[in-house]
Amino acid sequence: MKIAFIGQKGIPAHVGGVERYVEELAVRLAAFGHEVIVYTRPNYTPKELGSYKGVQLISLPSIGTKHLDAISHTLFASLDVLRRGVDVVHYQSIGPALLAWIPKLFGRRLKVVSTLQCRDYEHQKWGAFARLMLKLGERSMCRFSDELIVATKSIANHVKDKYGITAPVIPNGATIPTQESGVAALSAWQLNKNGYILAVARLIKHKGLDYLVEAYGNLQTDKKLVIVGDGAFTDDYVAELKARAAKNENIIFTGTQQGETLAALFDNAYLFVHPSESEGLSLALLEAMARGKAVVVSDIAENIEAIGKAGAAFSNKDVNDLTRVLNNLLADFDLSDRLGSAARERAKQLYDWEIISEKTAEVYLASLSARSLGAKLRNLLTQVSRIIPLF
Repeated sequence: MKIAFIGQKGIPAHVGGVERYVEELAVRLAAFGHEVIVYTRPNYTPKELGSYKGVQLISLPSIGTKHLDAISHTLFASLDVLRRGVDVVHYQSIGPALLAWIPKLFGRRLKVVSTLQCRDYEHQKWGAFARLMLKLGERSMCRFSDELIVATKSIANHVKDKYGITAPVIPNGATIPTQESGVAALSAWQLNKNGYILAVARLIKHKGLDYLVEAYGNLQTDKKLVIVGDGAFTDDYVAELKARAAKNENIIFTGTQQGETLAALFDNAYLFVHPSESEGLSLALLEAMARGKAVVVSDIAENIEAIGKAGAAFSNKDVNDLTRVLNNLLADFDLSDRLGSAARERAKQLYDWEIISEKTAEVYLASLSARSLGAKLRNLLTQVSRIIPLF
């Protein structure tokens, strides 16, 4: 198969869950013997980088603003892919999927597959118009995709109830490490093994980091709080968050980290906290589980689905309950250790990238199983009739 990924900023991933998802899938699909294209943006992936681990990279421009970066790049990619002779176009996220009708209507033989990770219009960083466009993007994704993949059971229930679509649940994945990292990479922050609580997320309001900072202030502990990540067009929130934390010298902001340093931050943490108000299936959470960390999450459906019984949950947005859960784990190393072991085992069983890549390839093949000319013509008439209700 020849497969093209559209909607991501690019690969190799250095920030962003969608980018990590695409990198993990694309590299493995290429290793399986498929021809894989990933569209990239020059403000993320160097324009001169034409390939990565067997994956062809095509750099196209974008309008690099909060509201136009993704959709402008997606427009160029959706038009460019029509001449690439691909079998499958795989759209990422509901914003880019607003334009999924382009290859659906004008592609001569290709099929459209989309992954719905989360309902982005619930996130507080978007204004009213952006939320409307994201809702239209979700509708476009569900109407024009030949096959729809969802990351969680709760999203599967959503598309079933709203659109009447039964979509396969293929979760995000994690890499199970074979050895732990030492603390040498953490010397800049003077961090020790089990000496800190870790959170890894973009500094965006719906990630709930302000609740974590407040809860940490209620703790009596010598363990530090380490927050890894940067903002994303959220300068006001970042400033507010850092102002709250400035009163406590044991709260450390490292900025975005990757590679060996990020691995070391995960491996040497005492526990991992993911306090998001709304979420898809967090790759950072799965990574912490794969590395055997006790995880503490807000009790939204997606987080509870991820951890099962292999973690601890607090009431979403409830600082007092988060404080209680953190105190319990800080006071009981054996409990923390047991939860970490259970989390690692759950990640090995459910979130292995190799299995996830194989299942995704099966969805591609299913989309290609009925692409005769007669079916294409019939579907074309059907899809044209679907454009008007979008607007």
